Amino acid sequence: QEHAYPADELMPLTCRGRVRGQEPSRGDVDDALGKLVVTVLAVLVTFVFQVLNKTKEFEEAVKKVIKDVNLDNDIVVSVFETNIRVLGGLLGGHSVAIMLKEKGEYMQWYNGELLHMAKELGYKLLPAFNTTSGLPYPRVNLKFGVRHPEARTGTETDTCTACAGTLILEFAALSRFTGTSIFEEYARKALDFIWEKRQRSSNLVGVTINIHTGDWVRKDSGVGAGIDSYYEYLLKAYVLLGDDSFLERFNTHYDAIMRYISQPPLLLDVHIHKPMLNARTWMDSLLAFFPGLQVLKGDIRPAIETHEMLYQVIKKHNFLPEAFTTDFRVHWAQHPLRPEFAESTYFLYKATGDPYYLEVGKTLIENLNKYARVPCGFAAVKDVRTGSHEDRMDSFFLAEMFKYLYLLFADKEDMIFDIEDYIFTTEAHLLPLWLSTTNQTISKKNTTTEYTELDDSNFDWTCPNTQILFPNDPMFAQSIREPLKNVVDKSCPRGISRVEESLGSGPKPPLRARDFMASNPEHLEILKKMGVSLIHLKDGRVQLVQHAVQAASSLDAEDGLRFMQEMIELSSQQQKEQQLPPRAVQIVSHPFFGRVVLTAGPAQFGMDLSKHKAGTRGFVATIKPYNGCSEITNPEAVKEKIALMQRGQCMFAEKARNIQKAGAIGGIVIDDNEGSSSDTAPLFQMAGDGKNTDDITIPMLFLFNKEGNIILDAIREYEAVEVLLSDKAKDRATIFKGKMIPNYIIDSNLEMENMDQKLSENDSHNQNSEEATSTAQDIGTVSMEPEGGASSDVTDPDSLSPGHADSDSVSISNQDSSVPGTDEAGAPELACTQGGNQPQEQKTETESNSKVNWDSKVQPMESILADWNEDIEAFEMMEKDEL
Repeated sequence: QEHAYPADELMPLTCRGRVRGQEPSRGDVDDALGKLVVTVLAVLVTFVFQVLNKTKEFEEAVKKVIKDVNLDNDIVVSVFETNIRVLGGLLGGHSVAIMLKEKGEYMQWYNGELLHMAKELGYKLLPAFNTTSGLPYPRVNLKFGVRHPEARTGTETDTCTACAGTLILEFAALSRFTGTSIFEEYARKALDFIWEKRQRSSNLVGVTINIHTGDWVRKDSGVGAGIDSYYEYLLKAYVLLGDDSFLERFNTHYDAIMRYISQPPLLLDVHIHKPMLNARTWMDSLLAFFPGLQVLKGDIRPAIETHEMLYQVIKKHNFLPEAFTTDFRVHWAQHPLRPEFAESTYFLYKATGDPYYLEVGKTLIENLNKYARVPCGFAAVKDVRTGSHEDRMDSFFLAEMFKYLYLLFADKEDMIFDIEDYIFTTEAHLLPLWLSTTNQTISKKNTTTEYTELDDSNFDWTCPNTQILFPNDPMFAQSIREPLKNVVDKSCPRGISRVEESLGSGPKPPLRARDFMASNPEHLEILKKMGVSLIHLKDGRVQLVQHAVQAASSLDAEDGLRFMQEMIELSSQQQKEQQLPPRAVQIVSHPFFGRVVLTAGPAQFGMDLSKHKAGTRGFVATIKPYNGCSEITNPEAVKEKIALMQRGQCMFAEKARNIQKAGAIGGIVIDDNEGSSSDTAPLFQMAGDGKNTDDITIPMLFLFNKEGNIILDAIREYEAVEVLLSDKAKDRATIFKGKMIPNYIIDSNLEMENMDQKLSENDSHNQNSEEATSTAQDIGTVSMEPEGGASSDVTDPDSLSPGHADSDSVSISNQDSSVPGTDEAGAPELACTQGGNQPQEQKTETESNSKVNWDSKVQPMESILADWNEDIEAFEMMEKDEL
């Protein structure tokens, strides 16, 4: 409220609000923002939980929402995100408001204003449902609807299963609260259509569906991104509305999930038509909600197993990476402070009463305070390997993470109402269970005959508790967890895959990827039979593309799929040999004290920071000339310091030699492209100059313009700015070890230091092994440019995005799949690309324009650090504060 209101979200690093249209576009991520004060709406109920005896703050927040929120904005928003965040927030706020009013102390003035706003918003979302199938368009204009000439939307044809199937709780609640049945009717129709389009032989649904035809666009199926909350809302719709058909549908899907997707402790995506074939070799972090859903269903054992596996990944990386491989390496390195794991931890503690889950919650809180907390809030982690931050704090962090962590530790007497009288939406908003008997305008159909009889004793369990589950064995949960304690560090031996198992002693695959030669006619004939074709690219490489429908038979199509998967793994493995992970620049001087971490690009020369765990620490100094392309004229200012220089006019290696000669202990090259940022541009590593660079012994890192200006601004404000160059961010106990500093800077939890060191050692051998397996990616060769030539960029422009984005590697049936280009000899050409979420481009340095624009438009440091200077005592409490 202090730094961002009335913006939708807080930008915690720059201490300002994120207003859509005023910040660089983040693509689909911004569809959640509609100038609707999203964060305040999201945390209305959190006020009641976390400011007990200060319920007045909830009352004041409601008044602000009523006064300031305008729903008639000419802006295109996501139907899914607006429903779960905004509509859910209004309904959850209304639920709590009427509860407080009934108690007679607060909200006596309240007359259903939030519900009136919810109804208005509901009507603004209804135009999205104007399709023949009943599935909504993914986006809608709040002012003009969908098909209006000024709507700027309505041309989309696809939506994700979760996007269309995560509406029933909010829409049904709106109908039950208001007596207007149309909202529940539309949400039910969408769910009915998805159910009818399930793959009948496997009872699975795909990730993406055509909203007009009902054809599956993406035929892979899992419990993570794109599908997750569809399953959640089937079960919770039964709990809230009492309609048996929702439970029967959920049970049918759940049987298929446990039959095909669950490979304890893993949950791996499969193909809906060939559910014995895994569709990918990695998992996304959104599936962390599933153990909590299994608890709600009553299936505790697999919930404990998967949760423990996820916890081991967190202990290795401090946070759950956005995606990680089956051998627990980072696939996408981001962590946007997602709450799903905390949610499952809460539900497992409720089900088992095991204090182990309180320790898990304590670890989550400590990691948040230690690695994500910044003076204006909590910053998303851009890369879990380096600990660098992103100027982002999504509304779901406050709406869900704080709520579940508070409830995890709260005693019943701490609550001012009975939480068991409510159900959580997917965004952790509360809806009262008494809605099941209110305004039942929808007639229930007896559809039992549509469902398959399932032999599953778990269906007998409901509302699990320790008295029922573990009457004679209080160590039951621990006995399940124990075999998984070292699953991540030791990375269990690879078992026989389903594909290998199905082959048995039968015929071997007709062609293995490692044997493929693009110039071999026999190999080309085999590929043709498997439905794999070659596309010759202009640069002499070839690209492999599979069309399963062109295969000679279904068995040949499966052989082709396996070949494509092998080729992807082979290409990725060879690619990993040339990768360097991102590095970190950490500002350690007053008033930062290590809390600001900037993502930096590495260099192919100089000191390898991954082999020097202490990193290089020193004060920064700007060199003259600023481009560093000739002898340094102020060596006395640079000696024993970390030199700052601008990109341009000569090779990176030449800059490094010049500052090393002047006595610098390290160097930071700042991009001269105004406004460039690691938030929007792919990282890249600095190449050498084609000569032997063994003479360069100091570390060199690259910062984009936005990150570099943070350091330059700090110099203007504080003159003496000290930084740490390292392979990953260090905790403050490590940074200030042995130095005279205020006591409050050293983390009071000293045992964490030893744990961090062990984790760092375990991570070191994995730093260069993250995968980037997009099959549509073209991987080019690394080229060196002559002195003074034009820069040569090698990058993948299609940076895969987590969440509900299409991120599959290979698909079958009518969907195309491709692998990276290969040369005529068959060996994939590899570039220095960054594994994980963002591709990495390699550049050689020849740009011009070396003039420093000290008047460039950067955020003043005094505005970023105003609160720090006014009250430095806040840092004394930073490690003691409880969430």
